[in-house]
Parts: sequence; structure tokens; C-alpha cells
Amino acid sequence: MLLSAKPNAPADLPGFKCVWEETAAAGDSFPPLTGRVTADVVVVGGGYTGLSAALHLAENGVNVVLIEAREPGWGASGRNGGQVIPGLKYDPPEMISKFGDDLGGRMAEFAGGAPGLVFDLIDRLGIDCDARRCGWIQPAHSSMLEDTLRRRAESWAARGADVEILDRARVGELLGTDAYMSGWLDRRGGSINPLGYARGLARAALAAGVTIHGSSPAQAIVRENGKFQVKCEHGHVEADQVVIATNGYTDNLYPTLKRTIIATHSFQVATDPLPEEIRRTILPQGHVSSDSRRVLLYFRFDPAGRFLMGGVGAAGEPDRHKQFAHLVRAARQIFPQLTVPFSYHWYGKVALTRDFMPHLHELAPGLHSGLGYNGRGVAMGTAFGQLLARRVSGEPASALPFPTSDLRPIPFHFLRNIYVGAVRSYYRLRDITA
Repeated sequence: MLLSAKPNAPADLPGFKCVWEETAAAGDSFPPLTGRVTADVVVVGGGYTGLSAALHLAENGVNVVLIEAREPGWGASGRNGGQVIPGLKYDPPEMISKFGDDLGGRMAEFAGGAPGLVFDLIDRLGIDCDARRCGWIQPAHSSMLEDTLRRRAESWAARGADVEILDRARVGELLGTDAYMSGWLDRRGGSINPLGYARGLARAALAAGVTIHGSSPAQAIVRENGKFQVKCEHGHVEADQVVIATNGYTDNLYPTLKRTIIATHSFQVATDPLPEEIRRTILPQGHVSSDSRRVLLYFRFDPAGRFLMGGVGAAGEPDRHKQFAHLVRAARQIFPQLTVPFSYHWYGKVALTRDFMPHLHELAPGLHSGLGYNGRGVAMGTAFGQLLARRVSGEPASALPFPTSDLRPIPFHFLRNIYVGAVRSYYRLRDITA
């Protein structure tokens, strides 16, 4: 078996500025891979999934080498909104309907418990990333969504989650705006500095015995004599098993895997620290929020009082600040008091799947992958890393709380940018008419 790809070391972000790069605790330096290295497992990708998988494997005594095209957290793991959100697109009753009482119930428990894993790791490992379990609010932008969100909250409450249904007055009080009809609060959620979290996971993995190589994009996977070789420009890793953990940055290292997702860009903007007289009128109790739109908006504050707004942007990579203007307009429509400039603009890739569910794959015996978090990668990426570690360590697939699925490439994948643009326009129209 020979799988190959051109080196994938994405360009830097010229002209853009990311809050997390200015505020995260400094990361370690990791040398490029050179020569021949051996391991039990090689992990490709230094985002949340790869770092979590490597960490959990090493803590169980497995010899792990992780290779990353740039540096841990360089991709969307270091550039997301830092919201730690429980659950998936589907609510517990839908998961049970699709997968049965046993597996569907275990999937719901797994997805609902993912934020707990994140915060427990942060506490246990002493990761410096401004973690706050402050609660996540999902407000209804339309009265037609109110019943849906109420049923969602009730379904999680029935499983023991600490949630609160919010009427219009209460959601307005907690958000600081009258732009939403109602909503619900899930106290399992919270916030982190996402780049600080990724760097902290890398430091913890290193301390647990993981060998990490930066600036080492994987170019090919070869299987010979019962071993995998993951080849980079100046060396290769030989291992019994491989974990591909590249999510939105999945490339032609395994082309069929790339065709199972659509990688689109999530854009974000942020202000400088706000004056206290404005700061206290928005999210006054420190919650984070992402709303009910199909083309959703998500917003929060960082610890210094910068207001952050995120959402979907252009399918291609942006090259001008004006491509972020829709987020500034949305922020000021929801919070008219935001008359200050937005000084920060940045973006990262999100992996979307056909069914809006993350996927766990066994591509070949000993070759594993997990990806497709559809915008909930902080919690789910971390949890899927732990899940992959369990599978690689020999736990039967049937015992895991998430199914192993076959690869299902998206038809006409080469038209993905056109598809993303068309779907985004359609969903925006639905949001307006909902």
C-alpha cells in the first residue's frame, strides 16, 4: 500500500491578527523529523485529536511519535472560538432513533460528557489556557426555532444535564440584547484559550513520553513487511499503527478520506479590550454563545475584555479584511453598543460531513482516523483522540461509545467550493425566513 501527498504546510496569515497568538502561553519548539525513527504508533497531526490520542496512548505506556506539518495547534485547534460545547447536531432522542437504544444512548453520553473531559484534562495537567466552565447559551433567532431548542434542553435535562430553559426576558438579560426570542443554557459548556490549550496538551504529551516533530508534513504512508512507514521530507517513522488526525486540513495523504469531508473556513473578528461601561452590558455573567442559525454566529469575551464574533466566511482563503465585514455588521446589529473598531481578523478550517456527525474510521488494519466535528472540535476532537487511543490499544470497536463507519466520499467533491457557497446562500435564506 502506498499513499502519497504533496507536503501540506499551509501559508501563514499575512495581514491578519489572531487574539490567541497574542494571549496564549508560549509553546515549546519541536524539531523536524530526520532519519529513521521507530515507534509503536505514529500520529499524523498536532491538533486536539492527535495530541489527545498521543497523550492517552503514552499514559498507557505506548511508544508514540507525533508529526505535525507546522507546530502543535497551528491549524484550527489554535484558531477556533474557544467555546467548549457539549453534544452534537443530533439530540439524544435522534441519536437513539438512528442508532438504537444501546449505541445511541452511549453516543449521547459520550457527546454530552466531552466538555467534562476537556476541563478534567486541563485541571489534571495544569494547562494554562484561561479555562472557565461558564456555561454555553444557544439562543433562538426566530420564534420558529423556540420549540426545537426547548425540546433539546428537555432531552438533555432528562439525561441529568444541568440546563435551564430561557424565556425572552431571561435570554436578553444573560446576553445583553433583545435580538433573540428565547433559548437555553447548558452549564456543561465553557471557554478556553484554544491555542493555549493545544500547546498545553503538547507539553503534557511530551512529558508523558511522546516524541513530537514539528515542520514535518507527512508525504506518504507505505506498508511493508507488516509495518507502516510514514514518510516526511527528511526522514520517516516506522510503526505498527498509524492515526491520521488532520480534520479540516486533511489532504491527499489518504485521498478517499479527504473526499469524505468539506473543509470550509470559519472567520473571526475581535475588538480591543472594551471600556467597562460597554463590557458590562454584553454577556454580563460571562457566558459563551452560539445561536440557532444554520449559518450560525458565535460570540464571547476573552479574559481581557475583547469581544469576539465568529461565523462562516468565504469558501476560499480570505486576502482582505473586508471579507470579514459581515461579522462586524452582525455583531453591531446584535449589540448596537459595539461602536468600537474590530482590530483582529483571523480564520481556520472546519471539517463538515454529509451527515453532520463526526466519523471514526479504520481505513485498513492498524490505520485509524477520526475527523469531522462540524464546528464542535474543542470538545469532540479531544474526546475522539481519547477514543482513538482506546481503539489503537486494542479495545474492540463494538465496545466504544461511537460507531466505526465506512468511508463515504462526497459526490463531485471537486466542486466543493461551489457547493459550500450554494448551501451557505440557501441556509442564509432559510435563516431569514425561519
